Amino acid sequence: MPEVKLTAETRTEFGKGAARRIRRADKVPAVLYGHGADPVHITLPGHETLLALRVANALLSIDIAGSKSQLALPKQVQRDPIKGLIEHVDLVIVRRGEKVTVDIPIHVEGEAAPETLVVVENSTISIEAEATHLPQQIVVSVEGLEAGSQITAAELDLPSGSALAVEDDLLIVNVTNAPVAEPEPETESEGEATAEAAAEGEGGESEES
Repeated sequence: MPEVKLTAETRTEFGKGAARRIRRADKVPAVLYGHGADPVHITLPGHETLLALRVANALLSIDIAGSKSQLALPKQVQRDPIKGLIEHVDLVIVRRGEKVTVDIPIHVEGEAAPETLVVVENSTISIEAEATHLPQQIVVSVEGLEAGSQITAAELDLPSGSALAVEDDLLIVNVTNAPVAEPEPETESEGEATAEAAAEGEGGESEES
């Protein structure tokens, strides 16, 4: 995964009021920590950060004035529940060649057999991989799978250098029979109408005779 370079500024103001002022200036409050270093409170450019964090586990190169650049991964991202804007980011420092454990999205592709239902039991998978070589997603194909088929973590095609950080038998995808729609029960009014029509028919036959 390519690095995304972001220019950061250190910040000395904290609290809700300071955070609101930062966001009004189209910036994002963040904290950078890890590898035994003291946490560094910074601000990031709002638009560039929003674009960068559209990718899961984006590898960021944080350039802070007066300091050397730091490689970091997003640890926690707080977003506005309505607008979707980023309100705060926790960043963890990583090193080249270092292995980290992260959750990678599962992407299901293909069409299972007719009259089946594909159930994704786990939409992410925890793996251990080099911080600078994290996959964006793990692709799982269900093409032609029949009902009763299952795909476990051990069957995933992981990138070279990656390893599972979960049990091999963790269920990822389950293919079952598609539910059959049951006929709607006859309503009381429909039953009454049918009975009335039958009674009228019987009455008509007796009159003709």
